[in-house]
Amino acid sequence: MINASLQHFCNRIIAAGTISLEDVRELNRTVLPDGLTDREEADMLFGLDRALPEADAAFGDWLVAATVDFAVWGERPTGHIDADTAHWLAASLGCGRGPTATGARIAVEVVREAETNDPALISFALKANRARAGAEEAVEEILSYAVAA
Repeated sequence: MINASLQHFCNRIIAAGTISLEDVRELNRTVLPDGLTDREEADMLFGLDRALPEADAAFGDWLVAATVDFAVWGERPTGHIDADTAHWLAASLGCGRGPTATGARIAVEVVREAETNDPALISFALKANRARAGAEEAVEEILSYAVAA
């Protein structure tokens, strides 16, 4: 169940059409002081990221860190991305149209942080970064982490 303060925060940000550094600080300190606690909160913020392409960079940084912390260390099995979590992340970040730049970063950082990863998330991260950056360095970097895991 989505917490009411997060719903109110997202409604206010959507109405304003932008998210500032102060808004990100409020999100971190007041709205979600313990970070993400469930997938619905993450999904709501992924939608906010998609709706605000001109958001302050601090929002993307916060969302990447919060999602990595939740997906890798908050979900069970701890430290491992199983098939269920991989499919949830790929579907939520991709949203049928492909991930945002922040979504692509989230996928890569989750792969890097987790001790083991389901192949579905590795594949998604590779495709997302190939589409976003078109850079072979990003693909090689992800592969090096995936092989090490």
